[in-house]
Amino acid sequence: MESVETLVAHIQALSGSPEDLAQLHGLLKQADGDALRAHSAALLPLLPQLHPAAHSLGYLFLLDAFLSAPANLKAHAGGDLLATVANFLVSCSAEQIRLSPDKFLNVCKVLKSEAMQLNAPIRGIAPLRAAVRKVQPSSEHLTPLHAEYLTLCLLAKQYKAGLSVLEDDIFEVDQPKDLFLYCYYGGMIYIGLKKFRKALELLHNAVTAPMASLNAITIEAYKKYVLVSLIQNGQVPSFPKYASSTAQRNLKNHAQIYVDLSTCYGNGSYSELETFIQSNTEKFETDNNLGLVKQVLSSMYKRNIQRLTQTYLTLSLEDIASSVQLNTPKEAEMHVLRMIEDGEIHATINQKDGMVSFHEDPEQYKSSEMVEHIDSSIQRLMALSKKLTSIDENISCDHAFLMKSGRERGRGFDYDDFDSVPHKYF
Repeated sequence: MESVETLVAHIQALSGSPEDLAQLHGLLKQADGDALRAHSAALLPLLPQLHPAAHSLGYLFLLDAFLSAPANLKAHAGGDLLATVANFLVSCSAEQIRLSPDKFLNVCKVLKSEAMQLNAPIRGIAPLRAAVRKVQPSSEHLTPLHAEYLTLCLLAKQYKAGLSVLEDDIFEVDQPKDLFLYCYYGGMIYIGLKKFRKALELLHNAVTAPMASLNAITIEAYKKYVLVSLIQNGQVPSFPKYASSTAQRNLKNHAQIYVDLSTCYGNGSYSELETFIQSNTEKFETDNNLGLVKQVLSSMYKRNIQRLTQTYLTLSLEDIASSVQLNTPKEAEMHVLRMIEDGEIHATINQKDGMVSFHEDPEQYKSSEMVEHIDSSIQRLMALSKKLTSIDENISCDHAFLMKSGRERGRGFDYDDFDSVPHKYF
């Protein structure tokens, strides 16, 4: 025990300057394999002697050693341990914990696990959000903690909390798995908020990202991609040319029932689609997609009403109900009103004679709000273009890329050769 107490004294004395921290880091790494692990059960009472902000590096090593022993977690499971870890994540120094990112990640994963064990995922959201920001070199950098954070937001149904990281523009990714999970969970967050266009963007990225072989994340993302595409656009687009050949050849084979659903949807018959869903309910339920599938079914009314706007200038509510297979004109009126409110069609309803008049988009694109929106979009695109140019210049100077390119000149260029995603994730 004396060596651990001595280490605590070193932590208190060497947590100031970068030079002291470098010396302390060396001492902590030496102790990590013997003294800390051997006395891990006794480390928790020592933590109050350290300040999580001033002594973050040492606090992290002691806390990680304690949490790494399953017996310690079992003996101290509960809100007090969760509070201790949460306080550290919120208070710790970003400069110090970045010296040992792997240990910091381990501590964060324990926090997530403990919050889930207590059936209180909401208690882990604020600490993990703070942890994400501290471990990030910049807001453009994707970390393994993004997926952990979004998981808690989903479990707690705190979808808006997920926007705090989803609204960042991501340009740097260390591990491909982090990107796939970020896009998949992020897509689910936006689905929960019914922001289907944003959900589609993230799911599209998961489906079209470079990959040498399929992984479970991409397959599940593709299933939701099909469903959200139908809800948002009424059809599933073909794979773009930049999607990996692996995805283009194999994804549909792993989601055939969803491809069949899309085909059935395209026929435009509500009763036919309803019958198809009922006969495959168990499969959709197994995939945890039944709720989304029901939204696909509901969107059939909307899609068919939108088709009518392309053919008719005026139409009675009774004719609309008959055309889209609704039971009564009143139901048709409710659907039309909801679509007008959501900006999905432009129309007016004459309550006196039950007639609906369809109009062109009234937006003239000259209001101050619209000009401001367009200007903001242009500025964002200019910043993105500048960033992409910088990335392109860095890649063109990368030694590994140049070597690879040189080899390709001798045998022809194949885009698939640049699929660098590892073959397995689980």
